[in-house]
Amino acid sequence: METAQAQRKKLAQARRVVVKVGTSTLTHPDGKLNLPQMKRLTREISALHREGREVILVSSGAVGAGVGRIGAKAGHIKSIPQKQALAAIGQGALMRLYEEFFDGFGLNVAQVLLTRQDLEDRKRYVNARNTFLWLLRWKVVPIVNENDTVAVEEIRFGDNDTLSALVAGLVDADLLVLLSDVDGLYDGDPHRGGGFRLIPLVEKITPQVESLARGTGSGLAIGGMTTKITAARIATDCGVPMVIANGQKPGVLARVVAGELVGTLFCAGTGLSGRRKWILYGNRPVGTLVVDDGAKKALVESGKSLLPSGLLEVQGEFEMGNVVRVRDRNGIEFARGITNYAAEDLDRIKGLHSRQINRVLGYDYGEEVIHRDNLVLVTDSQDLDGLEEEIVDQGTKS
Repeated sequence: METAQAQRKKLAQARRVVVKVGTSTLTHPDGKLNLPQMKRLTREISALHREGREVILVSSGAVGAGVGRIGAKAGHIKSIPQKQALAAIGQGALMRLYEEFFDGFGLNVAQVLLTRQDLEDRKRYVNARNTFLWLLRWKVVPIVNENDTVAVEEIRFGDNDTLSALVAGLVDADLLVLLSDVDGLYDGDPHRGGGFRLIPLVEKITPQVESLARGTGSGLAIGGMTTKITAARIATDCGVPMVIANGQKPGVLARVVAGELVGTLFCAGTGLSGRRKWILYGNRPVGTLVVDDGAKKALVESGKSLLPSGLLEVQGEFEMGNVVRVRDRNGIEFARGITNYAAEDLDRIKGLHSRQINRVLGYDYGEEVIHRDNLVLVTDSQDLDGLEEEIVDQGTKS
């Protein structure tokens, strides 16, 4: 594996950069927007633009802007409806400020509000990608936030860390930068005292790395280091390196993209194709297929399609075209894919040879339950059930 310094030098070549700015970076302790901080970050992002880089900004702060507009107290904001109402008040004000600040540097901005449903539906996923690409082609800075006003638990990303990682994968970014209120990932919680060591490079996200994550105590923020590790898993699986750095320090973005040893760098994996990214991370599975040992071996070792003969059990209700989990007889998920048949049809043809499908159902959509082109293997590092639980849990805490 290359040294930390060698890994950092590659960041200087990043042309398309996603920058996520958290609530703790954008607001004062009382929850109101920190305008000097916003203007400084706008200046730093504009400088990246002048270097010829494309920048997408994923910005929190709508709730904080709403707090400032109506004079609410951050500590009293507890429920999701309250935060949604404040987001409705604050989102327009937030965008007005960004528009004013970026206009001072000769840049146009565009508001992009997303919910998980926008990425779960394949057509909407492709449309979102195309919109981003046109905005970047027109030298516009897309400013992304979760559509907090309408999002409910079932369709929430749960935090903008996760959202920024999914956006980075969506647009094939070269770098994701999460700006937080800490310098990076430590071997302990820096908020609870000193003496902890900053970890400059994470080559692979292991259970030991995940155990270092801690939640946040911010009244308006969601998540903390836990969601940043989740974001790192998504981004690096999509082939995007990620850096966690302190957004409160002037010049931090310039230093990151210059390849300086700032914050914590999570090394990119080999990367997935756009369709495989969508299968693995853009869509939550709605059912489970349990397969025998022979089918698992054929899928994992030989890159084969899943046939009905290897199917042992069908769990859940789903339609043709839905994304489902694939588990072995021990309950271990090792793949995800798009099913060619609905659950009730698979119940009727499980264990049968492919040539029997038409005779049993009266029709067929092909001999495969899941074609290999629509199947993604889950590596040992991808605890996707755990990832989904983290996202839902963080969304519930919001």
